[in-house]
Amino acid sequence: MRPLTVDQLNPAILKVQYAVRGELAIKAEELREKLQTDQHGLPFKKVISSNIGNPQQKGLDQPALTWTRQIAALMEYPPLAELVKGKWPQDVLDRAKELQEEIGSIGAYSHSKGVPFIRKSVAKFIQERDGFPSDPEDIFLTAGASAGVSLILNVLITPNVTGVLIPIPQYPLYTATLAQFSGVPLPYHLSESEGWSTSLDEIKATLARAANDGVMPRALVVINPGNPTGAILDKKTMEAVVQLCEEHSLVLLADEVYQANLHRPDTHPFHSFKQVVRELNSPVALFSFHSISKGVKGECGRRGGYFECTNISDDVRALLYKMASVSLCPPLSGQIGVDCLVRPPRPGQPSYELWKTETDTIHAALRHRTQLMAERLNSLPGVSCVDSPGALYLYPKLELPDRAVEEARRQGKSPDTLYALELLDATGICVVPGSGFGQKDGEHHYRLTCLCPGVEEYVSALENFHKKFVEKYGGL
Repeated sequence: MRPLTVDQLNPAILKVQYAVRGELAIKAEELREKLQTDQHGLPFKKVISSNIGNPQQKGLDQPALTWTRQIAALMEYPPLAELVKGKWPQDVLDRAKELQEEIGSIGAYSHSKGVPFIRKSVAKFIQERDGFPSDPEDIFLTAGASAGVSLILNVLITPNVTGVLIPIPQYPLYTATLAQFSGVPLPYHLSESEGWSTSLDEIKATLARAANDGVMPRALVVINPGNPTGAILDKKTMEAVVQLCEEHSLVLLADEVYQANLHRPDTHPFHSFKQVVRELNSPVALFSFHSISKGVKGECGRRGGYFECTNISDDVRALLYKMASVSLCPPLSGQIGVDCLVRPPRPGQPSYELWKTETDTIHAALRHRTQLMAERLNSLPGVSCVDSPGALYLYPKLELPDRAVEEARRQGKSPDTLYALELLDATGICVVPGSGFGQKDGEHHYRLTCLCPGVEEYVSALENFHKKFVEKYGGL
């Protein structure tokens, strides 16, 4: 029998790249293992995983919200209710009982679109947020937002024909999924000098290039708030994006998983594309994504999220249901997390004060870290960093010495990958090079999260490394 070899596999899979879990993350795990040995010889005591927005991971240890975990515990083991009666808040017990009556055991499959009762709660959340009706039949619960994005792109793409406009820099999910389904990425660059704003002229230029190349653009992706940039679109730009999608018959994919991560909400508020589409009375086909992994919940491992269909016909929605049914249903633990996200405790309820304290504390910590890190990075030679008004990241730009660029070329790596690898070796801090998100030719960036506790020590390590790196390679 002939062994299975790589050349026998789907060639599209070989093109998939996912930098967030790529070379740097793999090496970080190797170093973490090495630290467990007595004679490790490493110049640091721990590996800091600043490469991924995973708030509750070991070493970052963002606390879970008590509200979510108490309800989750009761759903996992209903007899617990008798043990905690009089000790846990009554609204927690009431919510768990309500969900148990609707769902039954969370060990059973649910409806393929998700528990109908929870989809009704999502629709109510959207209606209260936007001021426009939402139909539970337009809601699909998913195993995190990523599963929803993958489903929609799979349905939209005709292999090697369909083009999808994606922002650069972008979250690598999009390029990876396009590679998996043989879609054609159509990059449009965000404007770093204007706070990573979205340029309509840039999108139009991308559409013109696609036409010249014989590619059929079918969809436009917008990440708002941005990943890795943290930029937040203003309403005027959003309206222009919707009108452009109308003009070119583009499906709009709105990745809005960071909608609760607002560091300066008074000056940089969040507006959903659903709200803008309805205000304009636009016929644009829209898929909007949300998740329990971000915001202040950080429940990444539960795999919970949803997408809403706007201006999607019944026959297309039926095909989406058919494809969702192939996976039977999203995880029930994630669906419970979605319910806790869209139905938090209200003022006056027993759980509210603790929930408010916990969420306010996380928001304040993220805001403080983001501002401090941006200030300190901007003070370094050859570094410029937009002070992100949203999301969980910073995306500093690096001006690197010529000798560093030459050394990276010699090693067959991008210059920012060389920088990130040496940063990891020297400090134990794992970041993602900008080449994994996309950037203009000749530019260098890296993305790091604002989730790390002990931010003063963390930023000092970044500063000391950068100065030594620049000196090592001959200065700027």
